[in-house]
Amino acid sequence: MGPRGGGLYVGRRAAAAGAALLLALLAALLALAALYGRCRREPTPPSPRAPGPAAPPPPAAAAGSVRRLPRHLLPLHYDLELWPRVRPGQAGPFAFSGQVNITVRCLRDTGAAVLHSSGLRSRGAAAVRGPLSEPGAAVQVAGLRHDEAGEVAVLQLGGRLRAGRRYVLQLGFQGRLEEDLDGLFLTRYTDRGQSSMLIASQMEPTYARRVYPCFDEPAMKATFNIRIIHDPSYVALSNMPAIDVSEVKDENGSLWTVTTFNTSLKMSTYLTAFVICDFGYVSRTERGNEIRIWARKEAIKNGYLDYALNITGQIFSFLEDILNVSYPLPKTDLVALPDFGAGGMENWGLMIFQEASLMNLPSDEFTSRKAIIALIVSHELGHQWFGNLVTMNWWNDLWLNEGLASYFEYLGATFVEPKLSLDKIFYAHVVQPVLREDSGIARSLSESEDKIKGSFSLMSLFDNITYSKGASITWMLSGFLTEKLFVRALTSYLKEFSFSNANQDDLWTHIQMVVDAQDEVQLPAPVKQIMDSWTCQNGFPVLTLNLTTGTVRQEQFFNKNNRKSTDSYNNTWIIPISWMRNGSSQPLTWLDTSSKNFPEMQVSESEYDWILLNVNISGYYRVNYDQLNLKRLARLLEDDPKAIPAVSRFQLIDDVFALTEFGYVPIETALELTKYLAREDELFIWNMVLLNLIPDKLESTLKNHEVYPLLKVLSVKMLMLWKMIILLKCIWKNLWQQCAGWASKTVWTCHLNCLLSGGTALSTKFPF
Repeated sequence: MGPRGGGLYVGRRAAAAGAALLLALLAALLALAALYGRCRREPTPPSPRAPGPAAPPPPAAAAGSVRRLPRHLLPLHYDLELWPRVRPGQAGPFAFSGQVNITVRCLRDTGAAVLHSSGLRSRGAAAVRGPLSEPGAAVQVAGLRHDEAGEVAVLQLGGRLRAGRRYVLQLGFQGRLEEDLDGLFLTRYTDRGQSSMLIASQMEPTYARRVYPCFDEPAMKATFNIRIIHDPSYVALSNMPAIDVSEVKDENGSLWTVTTFNTSLKMSTYLTAFVICDFGYVSRTERGNEIRIWARKEAIKNGYLDYALNITGQIFSFLEDILNVSYPLPKTDLVALPDFGAGGMENWGLMIFQEASLMNLPSDEFTSRKAIIALIVSHELGHQWFGNLVTMNWWNDLWLNEGLASYFEYLGATFVEPKLSLDKIFYAHVVQPVLREDSGIARSLSESEDKIKGSFSLMSLFDNITYSKGASITWMLSGFLTEKLFVRALTSYLKEFSFSNANQDDLWTHIQMVVDAQDEVQLPAPVKQIMDSWTCQNGFPVLTLNLTTGTVRQEQFFNKNNRKSTDSYNNTWIIPISWMRNGSSQPLTWLDTSSKNFPEMQVSESEYDWILLNVNISGYYRVNYDQLNLKRLARLLEDDPKAIPAVSRFQLIDDVFALTEFGYVPIETALELTKYLAREDELFIWNMVLLNLIPDKLESTLKNHEVYPLLKVLSVKMLMLWKMIILLKCIWKNLWQQCAGWASKTVWTCHLNCLLSGGTALSTKFPF
């Protein structure tokens, strides 16, 4: 794209986004009219629509079954050679070959060595050397059997491996190099008008076994010496810096380059990474960490990666400082692939991204594109500590990786981009969407380890529950502990389990240690008891407040309209309640039973005496107020919307719409709280209102990660879109003033005048 002219250019995607918003506004008007008309005619609430936005379909499941390996052998070190047989311009099919020598410690006597392998064929004879304490010793291999259904290779031995001894398993292998974006794959792209190919990897969760025979479980960490044989016109990258480049000839006398890498840190197999490409790069050094971003040479030349490079070092330093744990690698490569199955992958020392996740036009000022880049980069950098340095024992605690990285994703992004409003983007893009989804999903954040086996699809765990609920629970935990104590506990946790593995109980133990060492924060129960109520149960609670008695009652939030007689909703939680009374913040209190009386929450007869629970959505739950408090809150919003914090206004309206959909309150209650919207100037609140009113298919359009950010940019740059919002505000106001004549000529004349005159002034406050 060339330099921008003086006028306003609207591209195809921008025009589509604008059209989507116009349709959304029209749909919202029709929805309001229908709702208001129904409210006038019918005393009963309407049938609810399907709860919440539909979750994006999960990626294709990882192959086959989830088979745990026997605990006879523990891997210590891999010597791995990979040789993709690919030349520039070569036609397929493509293949790769390799050799892996795995040093293992025998934990229990065994007559077989079992390790993971999927889709690989043997190349040469397998061998077992050792015990290593006896020079020249070996154990005969009687046979090698591949179990494709179980994704394992079994070395049947002529002797036995003895406990306490070390051995080396030697296996040659070969496989097909596909264009499927999993394991080791090939992808095609165009750079400076020329067609090119590259080779890259994606190992998480269980694709390493498709690339080389290995112990492919997160707790079976080891060190790696890696060397890659490749065409001389390509550069090879892996987790560690290259320490040697040499040459070798194949059986036909053709010359290949051999790139050898330094010994890795102790890590899981799913973090091993390889890229072989003809890319350019930009680089800088931050606290001794060499950071390079690789991409198509045209993109590098045009400066599309400069922004990502500028923020990467800053986020690294921010995370090092806040966690008080140094990044342990000497280099970090970020590679922008034209085609990649995920937004980003956190491989230690070699992070891989979808190209669109890192690129930005250098001429742009702060835009939503920069915000997205900051969030994605920050998420993957957070994994360098949560996932890479300390890894979950098994996939049932995946949230320890993804939930904590998602939490720090927002902290890191708002650190490098202070224009972002942390609380607004976190609630609008993390808490609210997962609350809408979580009520209909029958799984907990942390599953039992035994459940993740057999035909279970590991990819099903990479969902909004793991990412967003994990981040939301972390946010709540940090809130009631205070950030200072929470970070102190995380530092202790990271230092104890560095280069090792942990489960959620290990995290609770370190938090409990920090809590016990001070007297500022007092909890109503042990940390494990509190947090297990949130991670080991599905769903979340809704609190019902009775202002007359001061009683708060909890129950699991569920769709009462669709409840079956066989359904059971008996979960209870230990709930931190942040609250305010008449605009003044009150001390944190706890609900640790199904119902509890709080005398301090009883109100007087004054209509100006009101209570607000879950201030700024500090807890992962919804709130259902009695009619007395709702009427007082509705009046307060009409008189002075700013008396309630913006995020709490967001929560209040979103909660009441959800309560309406699920049969807790009548539609009149939701509409009563919207009367003030003619005075609302926060766009993220308007967006939430629209998402609660428009059809699901338009909602999914607005939530699309490509279209949705453009709506915000367009809302600033296109006056007509602003005027459409002003029109909506004016219509909203008149709906309440002239119930019978909302479609009359008089009212529409008022709306038209409002539009042409510019209406009430609107501020330009955005989450981002």
